[in-house]
Amino acid sequence: MALTTPEEEKQHNNNNGCHMNLAISQYCTGEPQANLSAVINHYVHTLNHFNFRNLGYPTNQNFDYDALAPLLQFHLNNAGDPFVGSSFRLNSTSFEVSVLDWFANLWDIQKNKYWGYVTTGGTEANLHAILVGREQFPDGVLYTSEDSHYSIFKIARIYRMQCVVVKTLFSGEIDCADLKATLLHHKDRPAIINLNIGTTMKGAVDDIDLVIKTLEKSGFSRDRFYIHCDAALFGIMLPFLKAAPKIISFKKPIGSVSVSGHKFLGCPIPCGVVITRSEYMNASSRDVEIIGSRDTTITGSRCGHAPIFLWYAIKKKGSIGIQNEVENCIANARYLHNRLSDAGIGAMLNEHSNIVVFERPLDHEFSSRWNLACQGNIAHVVVMQHVTIQMLDSFVTEFLHKRSFSRFQDYGSFQPLCIAEKVSIANCSCSMHNLYHDCAC
Repeated sequence: MALTTPEEEKQHNNNNGCHMNLAISQYCTGEPQANLSAVINHYVHTLNHFNFRNLGYPTNQNFDYDALAPLLQFHLNNAGDPFVGSSFRLNSTSFEVSVLDWFANLWDIQKNKYWGYVTTGGTEANLHAILVGREQFPDGVLYTSEDSHYSIFKIARIYRMQCVVVKTLFSGEIDCADLKATLLHHKDRPAIINLNIGTTMKGAVDDIDLVIKTLEKSGFSRDRFYIHCDAALFGIMLPFLKAAPKIISFKKPIGSVSVSGHKFLGCPIPCGVVITRSEYMNASSRDVEIIGSRDTTITGSRCGHAPIFLWYAIKKKGSIGIQNEVENCIANARYLHNRLSDAGIGAMLNEHSNIVVFERPLDHEFSSRWNLACQGNIAHVVVMQHVTIQMLDSFVTEFLHKRSFSRFQDYGSFQPLCIAEKVSIANCSCSMHNLYHDCAC
């Protein structure tokens, strides 16, 4: 379907919800099925409309789970430890363990050496992983970079942990020089390190090997640190990227890895996966008779459908299918970066990343229309499987039109935002740094 014009979009926004009576009356006696179907159909139309410009967030919308529709007539609940099962027989723990085995193999940890579960999302996966780290080191200090996902800072507040925020490089990668300085400042206490395998805004990958060397040079032996890898999006992508080195591996002294299931694999239900070493789990697990299982997870009741969606996606795509999708997303991200740069728009793309960072559009309506994620003077596009070249071309064309219109409105005095502080001078196209580029040439 062709993309709508901005004028058609505005009309759609004005009409959005006008045919949907969602209020539930206290005296509701039951709605006719025809009315309920009309509301849902209208909502589906709205979702399809907005999905044509879904560029700013890492959710793969290119999936088809129609074959799993018969499962929606069952309540599936994976309460308890997936490796123990439970007395509630309507569960999908066999699917869940198959998914966990796949991730364990992907990240180089033997079946009898790992433990994990399918979570409600990346935040719960991080919540569990950092809890494991804190159980190992109750007096440990949590270190995480300033570019970390907001959930890490929330988790520190929930657990009332001292959290040291480490500076980052322009790329968004953790600055190991600053990490070393902060480690030495707290050298009498164990370190719990959160590393980002793909930062939220810039898609930067923290160097695990360099961080381990920094810990060792700062006097932290391997029995005095715990490393968690927040790999929400890239945890699945990087292992399938031929040009990328082996980054995530439990052969290294890391304690846990988390991913979001709904991001790269694509799932209609938010979900995540956490994998840790089984040796860490004995201290934090308790037997619960009423469910006939062990209490090892953050939540009690857990969605039994999510593991089946993940299992189905992995089995249907296969390794070759996943690899092809990864390579295509990376190629399309490079295409977008080149188009923006060639058009004089400040932009940055990290190596092995599908997240293109650029100057924030000044038109809020434009950013909202394309569902962009913005932070300060920068915005980004996350090139997922559903993002086509046609969508990217349309986005760049409209972005340039908006900039030209702003220049006309400002009688030629319009200046692009300076983003050098966020992405370096080399990736900024403001008037001052354009002059710098000209001089450098």
